[in-house]
Amino acid sequence: MTNGKLHSQGRVSFSPIFLFMAVLFCTCLIVSNLIASKVFVVLGVTLPAAVIVFPVSYILNDCLCEVYGYRRARLVICLGFLMNFFMVIVTQLAILLPGAVFWQGDEAFRSIFGATPRATIASLLAFWAGSTLNAWVMSRMKVFQQGRHFWLRAILSSVVGECADSLIFIPIMFWAMGWQAVGIMMLCQVSAKVLYEIVILPVTKWVVQRVKQLEQLDTFDNNISYNPFKILDL
Repeated sequence: MTNGKLHSQGRVSFSPIFLFMAVLFCTCLIVSNLIASKVFVVLGVTLPAAVIVFPVSYILNDCLCEVYGYRRARLVICLGFLMNFFMVIVTQLAILLPGAVFWQGDEAFRSIFGATPRATIASLLAFWAGSTLNAWVMSRMKVFQQGRHFWLRAILSSVVGECADSLIFIPIMFWAMGWQAVGIMMLCQVSAKVLYEIVILPVTKWVVQRVKQLEQLDTFDNNISYNPFKILDL
């Protein structure tokens, strides 16, 4: 099938389902950046709070790439990048605004959102590399496998993407904790995120199949450009 639906004027259109998934993808990324500066411990394992929601963006990435193809996934990845850049600008402007004399939360506000620039820079770099690699692996494996074995490419693409993401994000965000702690956190985060995707894989597979049915679309990326900067090539 083709990679997009067309208006009568010949312009590419976007379905409500695609728009919903794109908005949810961007929202998950923004929320993960806002909570990324907090770390928590569960069963003796230290993890950043972003692990709660960030894996959802990888699941959505898999769905977008599987149904709509690499080019649409690339567009959503770039939108997520830009929305997070906008978020960090707004939060820093909010910090610069003088607090009202009767408001007692200025210090707490600065403490939480003051970490956002570093978290966002680290996350944006990691997200762009990880998500792009995730989509690339999904796309190439789908063509190679002729559409079979979705479960395999969903897991392997996530392993590649999550490894790239963690190798960039955690050292930048938590370097002060020492390299041993950073290494352990990287290993734990990749393992937790991939395990998350494996556990929820039946749901992901069902969503992909349902969206394919509703959209009447199943894109194979034959003879396309994988240049991550060609976002207008739809």
